[in-house]
Amino acid sequence: MRVAYDCDVLVIGGGIVGLATAYAITRAAPGTRVTVLEKERGPARHQTGRNSGVIHSGIYYRPGSLKARYAVRGAAEMVKFCAEYDIAHAVTGKLIVATEKAELPRLHGLVQRGRENGIPVRELGPAQIAEYEPQVRGLAAIHVGTTGVCDFVAVARQLAESSGAEIRYGAQVVRIDRRPSLGVAVRMEDGAVVRGRVLVNCAGLHCDEIARLAGDEPGMRIIPFRGEYYSLARPELVHGLVYPVPDPAFPFLGVHLTRGIDGGVHIGPNAVPALAREGYGWGVVRPREVGAAVAWPGSWRMARRHWRYGVGELRRSVSKAAFTGAVRRLLPAVTPDDLIPASAGVRAQAVLRDGTLVDDFLIEEGPRTVHVLNAPSPAATASLPIGREVARRALGVLAGT
Repeated sequence: MRVAYDCDVLVIGGGIVGLATAYAITRAAPGTRVTVLEKERGPARHQTGRNSGVIHSGIYYRPGSLKARYAVRGAAEMVKFCAEYDIAHAVTGKLIVATEKAELPRLHGLVQRGRENGIPVRELGPAQIAEYEPQVRGLAAIHVGTTGVCDFVAVARQLAESSGAEIRYGAQVVRIDRRPSLGVAVRMEDGAVVRGRVLVNCAGLHCDEIARLAGDEPGMRIIPFRGEYYSLARPELVHGLVYPVPDPAFPFLGVHLTRGIDGGVHIGPNAVPALAREGYGWGVVRPREVGAAVAWPGSWRMARRHWRYGVGELRRSVSKAAFTGAVRRLLPAVTPDDLIPASAGVRAQAVLRDGTLVDDFLIEEGPRTVHVLNAPSPAATASLPIGREVARRALGVLAGT
């Protein structure tokens, strides 16, 4: 059967990972026709555009993992990309601060992990902490010099422009017809159909749904966690980036202080279950999505395993005083009046059937398809190497068609 293909590679998702994939495909194989479908009216409207804007160093991640390798490599490449295209960025460094004795072994573990990942770190005592951040208090800290900040939305726009791909905004996917011997046909909400030889799923918060529409069972479900932020009314209290020592049992980094490229300071996020995949506030409830999350066995197993942690996060969500208390562990001078509500984000966290929170990037292949099934933070930092890896796989599938 002869098929009139609209493109060679069809990418679903116009966040930074999908656009980096399109960019990498056209760089690796010039002449490859790429179409990107994005349901919003512009790029980077969800995870990419609603994070803290931090270029992560890679210090937190297990040596040898995709997160560790891609974050370390991606941080350097992101700085270079921003410099090449005159995108706002700065390499600021950051402090990871232990405020209790119980955190000191974990802090020392991060020093070792950083060295294994090839990241230079400097260990600090209380007096040295004050040299970087006079208002921050802690028993000990480490300084990570390769951390920075940038405008990831501007990066996404530049990737879209430089890729040469056809970008279709307002393209809500409602049906996928995959035929391994032919290719993939995708129907949008407005009735338009796009046909490609290979499908790449970079749909972020909806990636598991897209995988199932394509006929692949991903073995995980996206459980959305909302991260709530405040802006600091007195930004002069914070000079750079300050993080607590994270709990290794969770993929979340805890409430931290981030001076952005605009000079403002954001505080957060916490991590609470969202009542919709795009649930940026408690008032956004989508019963079908809540029902799907509740029906997934992994949700209940995760809740039983981590309910104490979840209770603390919920408390900080509903109580500004509790959130302020968490901030004051690092920044004693802050008061509730210093915290001004800011836009929230939602993390697309993959959860396995047994309740395990997937802690690494997850990329799977099916007939004529490549699915990016877990790409939360530090995916923006690591987007250029992630894009190359997804492009490599997509081009391999394309070559076999």
